[in-house]
Amino acid sequence: MNNSQNSFRREQTHAALPLAQTDPEFAAIMDHFIHKRVEPTSKLTPRERYLCVLSALLGCQGKGEFCRVLESALDAGMDPIAIREVLYQATAYLGLGRTYDFLVSANEVMTQHGISLPLANQGTTDENTRFDHGLAKQVSLFGEGMARVQTEGPALRRNINRWLADNCFGDYYTRNGLNDQEREMITFCFLLAQGGCENQLRGHTAGNFGVGNNREKLYSVVEQCMPYLGYPRSLNVMNIIDEIASQQNQ
Repeated sequence: MNNSQNSFRREQTHAALPLAQTDPEFAAIMDHFIHKRVEPTSKLTPRERYLCVLSALLGCQGKGEFCRVLESALDAGMDPIAIREVLYQATAYLGLGRTYDFLVSANEVMTQHGISLPLANQGTTDENTRFDHGLAKQVSLFGEGMARVQTEGPALRRNINRWLADNCFGDYYTRNGLNDQEREMITFCFLLAQGGCENQLRGHTAGNFGVGNNREKLYSVVEQCMPYLGYPRSLNVMNIIDEIASQQNQ
């Protein structure tokens, strides 16, 4: 068994412990499904898979399972800074009301694993640069239309459009710790997991294609998240992937 398989087995064995005595049949079903049927199909690296599963659990608000998977990720040698970047960036897509408690719990888990906090700063912008650098990142990922939104967008959306550039992209996407492929991939997972964000999923599916996360990879992302999210949301987003891929001839 390779290291990837070992790490995922630790993840699921640990996750099953609370149910092993009370619901052994259910624990066995999930263990077999994830290990023998879902995980072997993965086309992701172990790091990518952890990033996706943790992001999906944030999106669906599965805090107990998030903490169990986080423990497994740290045991497997996952970079704590990459995990922290998932939590920080999630706030732009889920809101502070849904990420604050996860960040507090993640810090508790990291402390228990002997990780010294706070972790090293990863920010690359400040009050004077975040808008320009954030807008440049938007343009690099989504095209020149992002710049025109700032000058040609509806007047009533002027504030939120500026915040998208200087906060969502200037505060988060410009940070070190994750690359553009990873940041677009986890954003895709945040949107997939919370549901009701189909328009944004279309935009970020195209964004993923633009940074090299192709149709096959996004399908694998959905498949690896599906046990934690269920079939309806997974099937719906596969339709969106197909739609955007058809438009772009991916």
